[in-house]
Amino acid sequence: MFAFSVILWWIIQPSNVFLALFVAGIALLWTPWRRSGRRLLAFLAVMAVILAIFPIGTWMIVPLENRFPQVRELPSSVVGVITLGGAVDQSMTVARDQASLSDGVERLTEFVAVARLRSELRLVYTGGSGSLTRQELKETHVARRLFSEIGLDPARVVYEDQSRNTHENAVMTHALIRPNPDETWVLITSAMHMPRSVGVFRKAGWKVLPYPVDFKSEGTGQFRYFQGLANGFGKLGAALKEWIGLIAYRVLGRTDSLFPAP
Repeated sequence: MFAFSVILWWIIQPSNVFLALFVAGIALLWTPWRRSGRRLLAFLAVMAVILAIFPIGTWMIVPLENRFPQVRELPSSVVGVITLGGAVDQSMTVARDQASLSDGVERLTEFVAVARLRSELRLVYTGGSGSLTRQELKETHVARRLFSEIGLDPARVVYEDQSRNTHENAVMTHALIRPNPDETWVLITSAMHMPRSVGVFRKAGWKVLPYPVDFKSEGTGQFRYFQGLANGFGKLGAALKEWIGLIAYRVLGRTDSLFPAP
């Protein structure tokens, strides 16, 4: 399922679909179906303009990011903090010998901030490698280095380094930590990714307090237009991945709810 999901998403992500259709439209111009090719190219041009002007991806992101409220103060009942991987670049770290971060770095900075607030909290970083070909490059290697460099004792953190996706994050970390059913753990991940994450962690037996970070929308109901085609494709792809992931996880029985709620 891991390999299938990675390959499938590469095929169906909007920018790749657009490219495939564009190539198909060009190819049709040299065939008896050249009129169909022109129509396809005209359709793609209109869609590109729409994506460049209207924040379609942001409209899809807002309900995901607003599903769970931001945490302003940690309850005293919290015993630990879990942060999900996905915010580091293992390959670049090895290539340049410098801790390299990717989009979603707030997963790490907020994790460190919460850890410094309460020294008694148990800390967990979960994330192996999401690569099909380089499973030996673990996110935890980068996280250990980064924590040490910014002043958080890496020894305070328990590292789960075998998971390849969100479902495995929840299941493998639960097997490693074995939390009591009545323990409350803070769950840190990107706000857009939080509904799916909460669903799988609950299914795995965790009692979690969602701590959304890394927001991609202002969530106020006011939207920015004319953001450009690259931005349009990027946000549309990110939003589609989460909505498709929610549906897939529900169908596969990895969550108990299609759209997990507070």
